[in-house]
Amino acid sequence: MPRLGARTAAFLFLLALAVRLAATAVVGFSTTRFGDARAYLFAASELAATGHYPRLTEPFYFRAPGYPFFLVAATLGHAERVTAAKVANGVLGSLVVPVLAALAGRLFRRRGVALATGFAAAFHPGFVLLSTDVQSEPLFLLLLLCAGFLLLVAVDRPSSNTALLAGAAVAAAALTRPSALVLAPLLAASLLDGRYPPRARAHLAASALLGFFLTLSPWTLRNWLVYREFLPVNDAAGSAFYQGNSAWMTRFYELRSLEQYRNWSAAMFDDLDRQTRAVEAASGGSPAAKSRYFVQKVFEERRRDSAGWAGLMLRKAWDWLRPYPNRLFWGPWIVWTTGFFYTVLTILAAAGLVSSPRAGVRRFVFAYLALTMASHLLFIVVWRYRIPYWDPVLLLYGTFGASRYLGHATVGGRAP
Repeated sequence: MPRLGARTAAFLFLLALAVRLAATAVVGFSTTRFGDARAYLFAASELAATGHYPRLTEPFYFRAPGYPFFLVAATLGHAERVTAAKVANGVLGSLVVPVLAALAGRLFRRRGVALATGFAAAFHPGFVLLSTDVQSEPLFLLLLLCAGFLLLVAVDRPSSNTALLAGAAVAAAALTRPSALVLAPLLAASLLDGRYPPRARAHLAASALLGFFLTLSPWTLRNWLVYREFLPVNDAAGSAFYQGNSAWMTRFYELRSLEQYRNWSAAMFDDLDRQTRAVEAASGGSPAAKSRYFVQKVFEERRRDSAGWAGLMLRKAWDWLRPYPNRLFWGPWIVWTTGFFYTVLTILAAAGLVSSPRAGVRRFVFAYLALTMASHLLFIVVWRYRIPYWDPVLLLYGTFGASRYLGHATVGGRAP
């Protein structure tokens, strides 16, 4: 099994950090452009000042706690230090690079492929962009990749302790972005690993799931004590389901200009705020009642237009799959160059997946891609959400596919 080595890992990290800090310098170290940054900074400020996580981080719900807790640590309790928060995000985004390279080395067993993956990740535009503002994706991406690496190590050795850590990493990712809750069933993937007897496979799966529940349960218990309701991470599910499936989302796909988007956004959030206040007043602030209300609201709308919901799902699916960002927010040259880049990367990744030596991992990857896409289609699709979930897979297998095409990868040995 090829190893990166400490010097190589440090070099990849420092190269990635230089790229991310340079990009942050271009957009500015002391200002935030990301819309959700204010909510994260507010949550971190309240946490540092009171020692308690706020009941609400914005009018509609409270955000997952992982990133605000990280901001408290990164800014030493002074969340107003935006520069420190941005530098910390740059460090997180840079740590992603050696982890992804190590994962490539374990998957493909070629040091050259691992190094190429690391270099590609250091300059990958999506990863760099996510590291330039106060947002949760760099932390989430790092936790997600650590979980994948640890799970692969756990089934290869095999090691129950490493499986436990893999489960904990998935739970930590879910505490940063709750959409990762859907990945919990994949922690039982060892049950299908034919290299080991059933009892060993079950032990690995149980260890991974135990790590997940032990890490997640303290926060879920906290939510029960605060709200007297079962909330695994936060209370945003109903609101997200409404935003992503109501008539408002249908109207979103009819927008043709940035000005139309601004008007739509203001009207949609005004409506969401009005309905949220009304249901909270009627239910005594119950998060479960709020979620039920918004889910029922969607089904009431869609029963009147079932064909329209099918059309909306098709539009959301294309929104997730398209290789370029939304034309409403980006100029033509960015849309075209990004589209070309992702089209080539996707073709190479498909070739790499088909020719990859580990059939068991390949099946796992297909399940992972299908599960993450389906979960976002169910709720809300934003192209940015796809980057931390799918781009690591595209880079891993795209680099391997390119190396196969160039004739530089001769992968020895086969493993499930």
